[in-house]
Amino acid sequence: MKERIREFLLAENKSSAQLAEELGVQPSGISHILSGRNNPSLDFILKMLEKYNYIRTDWLLFGKGAMYKDAKMPNLFNDSPEIKPLNDDKSRKRNVSDIPDTSLPLSKEEPTVESSEFTRGKLSHIVRIIWFYADNSFVEYFPHQK
Repeated sequence: MKERIREFLLAENKSSAQLAEELGVQPSGISHILSGRNNPSLDFILKMLEKYNYIRTDWLLFGKGAMYKDAKMPNLFNDSPEIKPLNDDKSRKRNVSDIPDTSLPLSKEEPTVESSEFTRGKLSHIVRIIWFYADNSFVEYFPHQK
């Protein structure tokens, strides 16, 4: 069963510490299970099946069938190729503080929503894509500018 728990951690991109916290168990208990020192208790298995109700019981207990009850949707962050900022004239890296303040004075009037191509069921083209980074910088990409 330790192999299946390890496989679950890899599939969910979780650390053993995250699993311990989410299940409300001691991190050392997860470590002992993964090292083979201890087998998981019935309480641990029940907590795992209750917390992650999308896992198949037969898979976790006996290794039979698929891991998930339903077909898993592709993960936006793990299954897609790495996106790197473009080094051309169509994108540029700036700091968030570079954004001009375009805030408008607050109004007590109710906002009105006008129909647009999107609200009429047609998709409009992409004008700008922005990637935000942890260091408070961002990259703007304008796909239609040459």
